[in-house]
Amino acid sequence: MTATATRVEDIPALARAEAMTFAGDELARWVELLRSLTPEQWAAPTECEPWDVRVMTCHVLGATESHASLRETAHQMRAYRGAKDGPMIDAMTALQIRDRAGLSTREIVVRFERAAPRSVRARRRMPGLVRRLPMKVDAPFDKEGWRLGYLMDVIYNRDAWMHRVDISRALGRDLVMTPEHDGRLVADVVAEWSRRHGKPFTLVLASPAGGTFVAGDGGEHVELDAVEFCRILSGRAQGTGLLSTEVPF
Repeated sequence: MTATATRVEDIPALARAEAMTFAGDELARWVELLRSLTPEQWAAPTECEPWDVRVMTCHVLGATESHASLRETAHQMRAYRGAKDGPMIDAMTALQIRDRAGLSTREIVVRFERAAPRSVRARRRMPGLVRRLPMKVDAPFDKEGWRLGYLMDVIYNRDAWMHRVDISRALGRDLVMTPEHDGRLVADVVAEWSRRHGKPFTLVLASPAGGTFVAGDGGEHVELDAVEFCRILSGRAQGTGLLSTEVPF
Protein backbone atom coordinates (compact mmCIF):
# COMPACT_ATOMS: atom_id res chain seq x y z
CA MET A 1 0.00 0.00 0.00
CA THR A 2 1.36 3.40 -0.96
CA ALA A 3 1.63 6.29 1.47
CA THR A 4 -1.13 8.13 -0.39
CA ALA A 5 -3.64 5.26 -0.33
CA THR A 6 -6.95 5.75 1.49
CA ARG A 7 -8.32 2.95 3.61
CA VAL A 8 -11.96 2.50 2.70
CA GLU A 9 -13.00 2.39 6.34
CA ASP A 10 -11.56 5.91 6.72
CA ILE A 11 -13.90 7.41 4.09
CA PRO A 12 -16.49 9.35 6.12
CA ALA A 13 -20.18 8.85 5.48
CA LEU A 14 -21.81 11.58 3.45
CA ALA A 15 -23.63 13.85 5.91
CA ARG A 16 -26.74 15.75 4.80
CA ALA A 17 -25.05 19.17 4.95
CA GLU A 18 -22.19 17.96 2.75
CA ALA A 19 -24.62 16.28 0.37
CA MET A 20 -26.58 19.49 -0.04
CA THR A 21 -23.43 21.51 -0.68
CA PHE A 22 -22.56 18.99 -3.37
CA ALA A 23 -26.08 19.24 -4.82
CA GLY A 24 -25.86 23.02 -5.08
CA ASP A 25 -22.48 22.89 -6.77
CA GLU A 26 -23.51 20.07 -9.13
CA LEU A 27 -26.69 21.80 -10.26
CA ALA A 28 -24.71 25.01 -10.78
CA ARG A 29 -22.41 23.06 -13.10
CA TRP A 30 -25.49 21.83 -14.91
CA VAL A 31 -26.75 25.37 -15.45
CA GLU A 32 -23.36 26.42 -16.79
CA LEU A 33 -23.34 23.43 -19.15
CA LEU A 34 -26.85 24.06 -20.46
CA ARG A 35 -26.17 27.73 -21.11
CA SER A 36 -23.26 26.76 -23.35
CA LEU A 37 -25.15 24.34 -25.64
CA THR A 38 -25.71 25.07 -29.31
CA PRO A 39 -28.90 23.93 -31.12
CA GLU A 40 -26.95 21.07 -32.69
CA GLN A 41 -25.60 19.95 -29.30
CA TRP A 42 -29.08 19.76 -27.77
CA ALA A 43 -29.89 17.14 -30.39
CA ALA A 44 -26.70 15.07 -29.91
CA PRO A 45 -27.37 11.39 -29.12
CA THR A 46 -26.17 10.04 -25.78
CA GLU A 47 -25.09 6.56 -24.78
CA CYS A 48 -28.39 6.16 -22.93
CA GLU A 49 -30.44 5.26 -25.99
CA PRO A 50 -32.83 6.55 -27.19
CA TRP A 51 -32.16 9.78 -25.28
CA ASP A 52 -30.48 12.77 -26.86
CA VAL A 53 -29.07 15.65 -24.78
CA ARG A 54 -32.41 17.47 -24.71
CA VAL A 55 -34.38 14.45 -23.50
CA MET A 56 -31.78 13.61 -20.87
CA THR A 57 -31.91 17.18 -19.61
CA CYS A 58 -35.71 17.02 -19.37
CA HIS A 59 -35.32 13.99 -17.10
CA VAL A 60 -32.85 15.77 -14.80
CA LEU A 61 -35.01 18.91 -14.86
CA GLY A 62 -38.04 16.83 -13.90
CA ALA A 63 -36.21 15.29 -10.96
CA THR A 64 -34.98 18.71 -9.86
CA GLU A 65 -38.43 20.29 -10.10
CA SER A 66 -40.01 17.44 -8.16
CA HIS A 67 -38.27 18.54 -4.96
CA ALA A 68 -39.46 22.14 -5.06
CA SER A 69 -43.20 21.45 -5.30
CA LEU A 70 -45.33 19.08 -3.26
CA ARG A 71 -47.81 18.95 -6.12
CA GLU A 72 -45.09 17.93 -8.59
CA THR A 73 -43.70 15.39 -6.13
CA ALA A 74 -47.15 13.80 -5.76
CA HIS A 75 -47.67 13.87 -9.54
CA GLN A 76 -44.43 12.00 -10.21
CA MET A 77 -44.83 9.57 -7.32
CA ARG A 78 -48.23 8.49 -8.66
CA ALA A 79 -46.49 7.37 -11.85
CA TYR A 80 -43.76 5.68 -9.80
CA ARG A 81 -46.11 3.74 -7.56
CA GLY A 82 -48.62 3.02 -10.29
CA ALA A 83 -46.17 1.30 -12.64
CA LYS A 84 -47.47 -2.14 -13.57
CA ASP A 85 -45.28 -3.08 -16.52
CA GLY A 86 -41.54 -2.61 -16.18
CA PRO A 87 -39.44 -0.80 -13.56
CA MET A 88 -41.08 1.89 -11.46
CA ILE A 89 -38.26 4.35 -12.12
CA ASP A 90 -38.83 4.02 -15.88
CA ALA A 91 -42.48 5.05 -15.45
CA MET A 92 -41.53 8.14 -13.46
CA THR A 93 -38.72 9.07 -15.86
CA ALA A 94 -41.05 8.72 -18.85
CA LEU A 95 -43.50 11.09 -17.15
CA GLN A 96 -40.77 13.65 -16.45
CA ILE A 97 -39.76 13.65 -20.11
CA ARG A 98 -43.31 13.61 -21.48
CA ASP A 99 -44.41 16.54 -19.33
CA ARG A 100 -41.51 18.67 -20.63
CA ALA A 101 -41.52 17.58 -24.26
CA GLY A 102 -43.06 20.85 -25.46
CA LEU A 103 -40.51 23.16 -23.84
CA SER A 104 -38.06 25.12 -25.95
CA THR A 105 -34.41 24.76 -25.04
CA ARG A 106 -34.50 28.31 -23.69
CA GLU A 107 -37.44 27.41 -21.46
CA ILE A 108 -35.59 24.32 -20.23
CA VAL A 109 -32.61 26.46 -19.19
CA VAL A 110 -34.79 29.05 -17.46
CA ARG A 111 -36.73 26.41 -15.54
CA PHE A 112 -33.50 24.66 -14.56
CA GLU A 113 -32.08 27.94 -13.25
CA ARG A 114 -35.21 28.47 -11.16
CA ALA A 115 -35.55 24.88 -9.93
CA ALA A 116 -31.92 24.26 -8.91
CA PRO A 117 -31.80 26.42 -5.74
CA ARG A 118 -35.35 25.46 -4.80
CA SER A 119 -34.47 21.79 -5.07
CA VAL A 120 -31.49 22.09 -2.75
CA ARG A 121 -33.41 24.23 -0.27
CA ALA A 122 -36.32 21.79 -0.10
CA ARG A 123 -34.07 18.75 0.29
CA ARG A 124 -32.06 20.48 3.03
CA ARG A 125 -35.23 21.35 4.97
CA MET A 126 -36.86 17.92 4.68
CA PRO A 127 -37.89 16.80 8.20
CA GLY A 128 -36.20 13.79 9.72
CA LEU A 129 -39.52 11.94 9.98
CA VAL A 130 -40.02 12.23 6.22
CA ARG A 131 -36.40 11.33 5.48
CA ARG A 132 -36.83 8.06 7.38
CA LEU A 133 -39.81 6.94 5.30
CA PRO A 134 -39.19 3.60 3.55
CA MET A 135 -39.41 3.40 -0.22
CA LYS A 136 -39.68 0.65 -2.81
CA VAL A 137 -37.00 0.36 -5.44
CA ASP A 138 -36.48 -1.64 -8.60
CA ALA A 139 -34.23 -4.64 -9.17
CA PRO A 140 -31.42 -5.36 -8.53
CA PHE A 141 -31.85 -3.33 -5.33
CA ASP A 142 -35.46 -4.31 -4.61
CA LYS A 143 -34.53 -6.38 -1.54
CA GLU A 144 -32.88 -3.43 0.17
CA GLY A 145 -34.52 -1.19 2.73
CA TRP A 146 -33.94 2.27 1.27
CA ARG A 147 -35.04 5.37 3.13
CA LEU A 148 -36.10 8.60 1.45
CA GLY A 149 -33.06 10.39 2.89
CA TYR A 150 -30.76 8.06 0.93
CA LEU A 151 -32.56 9.02 -2.27
CA MET A 152 -32.34 12.74 -1.50
CA ASP A 153 -28.74 12.85 -0.26
CA VAL A 154 -27.07 10.21 -2.40
CA ILE A 155 -29.00 8.94 -5.41
CA TYR A 156 -30.18 12.28 -6.80
CA ASN A 157 -26.62 13.63 -6.61
CA ARG A 158 -25.16 10.59 -8.32
CA ASP A 159 -27.85 10.66 -11.01
CA ALA A 160 -27.25 14.33 -11.84
CA TRP A 161 -23.48 13.86 -11.88
CA MET A 162 -23.59 10.76 -14.07
CA HIS A 163 -25.93 12.37 -16.58
CA ARG A 164 -23.57 15.34 -16.79
CA VAL A 165 -20.87 12.80 -17.59
CA ASP A 166 -23.19 11.32 -20.25
CA ILE A 167 -23.72 14.70 -21.90
CA SER A 168 -20.03 15.61 -21.78
CA ARG A 169 -19.22 12.33 -23.51
CA ALA A 170 -21.95 12.90 -26.09
CA LEU A 171 -20.46 16.29 -26.93
CA GLY A 172 -16.83 15.14 -26.83
CA ARG A 173 -16.07 17.59 -24.03
CA ASP A 174 -13.60 17.10 -21.22
CA LEU A 175 -15.39 16.93 -17.90
CA VAL A 176 -14.02 19.51 -15.50
CA MET A 177 -13.31 17.64 -12.28
CA THR A 178 -11.92 18.54 -8.87
CA PRO A 179 -10.99 16.36 -5.89
CA GLU A 180 -13.26 18.40 -3.63
CA HIS A 181 -16.40 17.94 -5.73
CA ASP A 182 -16.16 14.99 -8.12
CA GLY A 183 -13.56 13.20 -6.01
CA ARG A 184 -15.85 13.24 -2.97
CA LEU A 185 -18.64 11.61 -4.93
CA VAL A 186 -16.28 8.97 -6.31
CA ALA A 187 -14.93 8.19 -2.84
CA ASP A 188 -18.47 7.73 -1.53
CA VAL A 189 -19.19 5.35 -4.42
CA VAL A 190 -16.00 3.41 -3.64
CA ALA A 191 -17.04 3.04 0.00
CA GLU A 192 -20.50 1.76 -0.90
CA TRP A 193 -19.11 -0.57 -3.57
CA SER A 194 -16.72 -1.99 -0.96
CA ARG A 195 -19.55 -2.59 1.51
CA ARG A 196 -21.61 -4.32 -1.14
CA HIS A 197 -19.05 -6.93 -2.15
CA GLY A 198 -17.19 -7.13 1.18
CA LYS A 199 -13.89 -8.36 -0.27
CA PRO A 200 -10.32 -7.04 -0.05
CA PHE A 201 -8.95 -4.97 -2.93
CA THR A 202 -6.60 -2.25 -4.06
CA LEU A 203 -8.27 0.22 -6.40
CA VAL A 204 -6.29 2.83 -8.34
CA LEU A 205 -8.48 5.42 -10.05
CA ALA A 206 -6.92 7.93 -12.44
CA SER A 207 -7.99 11.59 -12.86
CA PRO A 208 -8.42 14.42 -10.30
CA ALA A 209 -11.55 12.65 -9.07
CA GLY A 210 -9.66 9.44 -8.33
CA GLY A 211 -7.04 8.17 -5.95
CA THR A 212 -5.85 4.89 -4.47
CA PHE A 213 -8.20 2.99 -2.17
CA VAL A 214 -7.51 -0.14 -0.13
CA ALA A 215 -9.75 -2.55 1.78
CA GLY A 216 -8.38 -5.48 3.76
CA ASP A 217 -5.19 -7.24 2.70
CA GLY A 218 -4.54 -8.61 -0.75
CA GLY A 219 -7.47 -9.24 -3.05
CA GLU A 220 -8.00 -7.88 -6.55
CA HIS A 221 -5.84 -5.07 -7.87
CA VAL A 222 -7.90 -2.82 -10.16
CA GLU A 223 -6.67 0.19 -12.12
CA LEU A 224 -8.86 2.35 -14.36
CA ASP A 225 -10.21 5.86 -14.87
CA ALA A 226 -12.42 7.22 -12.08
CA VAL A 227 -15.30 8.11 -14.40
CA GLU A 228 -15.10 4.74 -16.14
CA PHE A 229 -15.24 3.07 -12.72
CA CYS A 230 -18.54 4.83 -12.02
CA ARG A 231 -19.85 4.08 -15.51
CA ILE A 232 -19.22 0.38 -14.97
CA LEU A 233 -20.85 0.27 -11.53
CA SER A 234 -23.88 2.17 -12.90
CA GLY A 235 -24.36 -0.41 -15.66
CA ARG A 236 -23.20 1.77 -18.54
CA ALA A 237 -20.23 -0.50 -19.26
CA GLN A 238 -19.37 -4.12 -18.55
CA GLY A 239 -17.34 -5.06 -15.49
CA THR A 240 -15.75 -8.32 -14.37
CA GLY A 241 -14.63 -9.59 -10.99
CA LEU A 242 -15.38 -7.11 -8.24
CA LEU A 243 -16.40 -4.57 -10.89
CA SER A 244 -19.48 -6.69 -11.58
CA THR A 245 -20.93 -5.47 -8.27
CA GLU A 246 -23.48 -2.76 -9.10
CA VAL A 247 -23.94 0.44 -7.14
CA PRO A 248 -27.15 2.50 -7.46
CA PHE A 249 -26.90 5.71 -9.44
